[in-house]
Amino acid sequence: MDFFSAYAHGYARVAACTIPIAVADPATNVRTVVEQARACHDEGVAVAVFPELCLSGYAVDDLFLQDPLLDAVQVALAELVEESTDLTSVLVVGAPLLHGNRVLNAAVVVHRGRVLGVAVKSYLPTYREFYERRWFAPGDDVSGTVVLAGQEVPIGPDLLFAATDVTGLVLHVEVCEDMWVPVPPSAEAALAGATVLANLSGSPITVGRAEDRQLLVRSASSRCLATYVYAAAGQGESTTDLSWDGQTMVYEHGELLGESDRFPEGPRRTVVDVDLDRTRQERLRTGTFDDNRRTISPDFRTVEFELSPPTGDIGLRRQVDRFPFVPDDAERLAQDCYEAYNIQVSGLEQRLNSIGQPKIVIGISGGLDSTHALIVAAKAMDRLGRPRTDIHGFTLPGFATGETTKGYAWALARSLGITMEELDIRPAAEQMLADLGHPYSGGEEVYDITFENVQAGLRTDYLFRLANHRGGIVLGTGDLSELALGWCTYGVGDQMSHYNVNAGVPKTLIQHLIRWAVSTNQFGPETDEVLEKIVEQEITPELIPTAAGGVPQSTESSVGPYSLQDFTLFHVVRYGYRPSKIAFLAWHAWHDAATGGWPPNFPDHRRIDYDLAEIRRWMDVFIRRFFASQFKRSALPNGPKVSAGGTMSPRGDWRMPSDASPAAWLADLDRVPAS
Repeated sequence: MDFFSAYAHGYARVAACTIPIAVADPATNVRTVVEQARACHDEGVAVAVFPELCLSGYAVDDLFLQDPLLDAVQVALAELVEESTDLTSVLVVGAPLLHGNRVLNAAVVVHRGRVLGVAVKSYLPTYREFYERRWFAPGDDVSGTVVLAGQEVPIGPDLLFAATDVTGLVLHVEVCEDMWVPVPPSAEAALAGATVLANLSGSPITVGRAEDRQLLVRSASSRCLATYVYAAAGQGESTTDLSWDGQTMVYEHGELLGESDRFPEGPRRTVVDVDLDRTRQERLRTGTFDDNRRTISPDFRTVEFELSPPTGDIGLRRQVDRFPFVPDDAERLAQDCYEAYNIQVSGLEQRLNSIGQPKIVIGISGGLDSTHALIVAAKAMDRLGRPRTDIHGFTLPGFATGETTKGYAWALARSLGITMEELDIRPAAEQMLADLGHPYSGGEEVYDITFENVQAGLRTDYLFRLANHRGGIVLGTGDLSELALGWCTYGVGDQMSHYNVNAGVPKTLIQHLIRWAVSTNQFGPETDEVLEKIVEQEITPELIPTAAGGVPQSTESSVGPYSLQDFTLFHVVRYGYRPSKIAFLAWHAWHDAATGGWPPNFPDHRRIDYDLAEIRRWMDVFIRRFFASQFKRSALPNGPKVSAGGTMSPRGDWRMPSDASPAAWLADLDRVPAS
């Protein structure tokens, strides 16, 4: 299968369709269904869901009990089955069906000339404007088989439809009111293994009902760890006493993937790609989901079919966030920043309260991480009613410390009113390098890992001794992205502290947290001015001297762009995806800077794109560094979890052996084309 095929990476395309119907005219309605079914086939759709009773119309009242209508429905179904022979899509259509002595409100599932089965409505509303029990029998106790279009097929509410050639595609169908009851059939179906839940709905529109539907669909998809496809009746339904809006939508795990305009003129389709891997992975991690299955013990029959989906590039019908830790929506980003910042502040408050209110000792470089840790500490002191002078900040210049960043560190400290001092580590570093017999001590420009770690280690060594001397704790500043990549010095280095407020915050979010602090005026204009300058800097460890006219040391040139590495980090830790799938997603998110969303106030000059070769190159770096640096994470200091994307704490979200091999991950990465 083509690398660029969505079906090759655990996706399945679904469509929620609404159509203009002709009241009590199955012959006309089936032609409309077939027309939309062919359009779905052309788009590579796996499952197409149509409204409740769409072959007859929902609002035909006592005509449901008329033989001519029921006969015409049978003829229309036979035509649909025949027309479906060369179509990829599984078609789910609503129809009244005679069964024994009663009529059932049914959903017929058709694929490639075969009726896979008939799902039936279990719960019939008979209140307010609804009178369904006047015409239909409840289907909750229906089982066995029925003959339809000359085929003997299973019937009942207990049917799952599983694709044998698309891993994880298991469909369950319920009808309208079934979704509104406290324990809907779809909930038990999800526990039995259904990953895509379909609802054929009539649902006449009244003011506020569209929001009620969305609430139910969103909740169902979230609780069931599934995709929920909803299609309501619309144009053409009888308006004798009611009206219709043709609402369609698809939710996945509580997230809206797509919806159509309501009150449409003509047919509408909501076509999206749903992530079957995500459903599988979430259920793997959420043990209580399977515990609930054992408690409920759902009993379902499974009907298998071969989908034969398209194997080529059909695009990807869903938004892929460039920054999974950073929302594109301004309101959502502000809310996330508010929560993240206060999680950090409250975590530090509690730690200080629990250990006798020590002072805080922090190294301040003028870079992003130490800046953010400092404004977290300042706010914690404010809330504790303690003076900010109990924060003891130190700038510890080394061989490559720039005057600009050091100036920012001092300006920030002055604006916040903390105790600030400078401790030059260069004499001690020169002595240590000489004691080691390092070539630098003999005048050679050798800037190796020892040269860098001598400086990083001395800074942390001094901070710990200063904390002893001042009656304080060392506040860590390293972030989640650095921990994932091992971009920290182990032991007596920036990997270690007494408490680290940044350990759960990725680099890409820290920039926005600082911007949020400015936009919400957390500390006043003088501090805001410094923060705005700091957030625009190049990210650098400042450990290697820069030759005259040279380019300063860049972190991202060594470990990769944090935008890409945070993208990979999220999908590895949160979902456990294969590297090839992450590369596929990264290409869709990053290959064209002109498309898709960007976080609010994201600088224009940083809106760049990455081709597949770059994505593959930096993912290789991520995998190798991620595995090689687990030993650093296994000895991680305490710090609060901030994002649902996870943390690196061995006491929380992430536990792995320090000597694990990355071979399987690198082998899967080899599936990604070089260009």
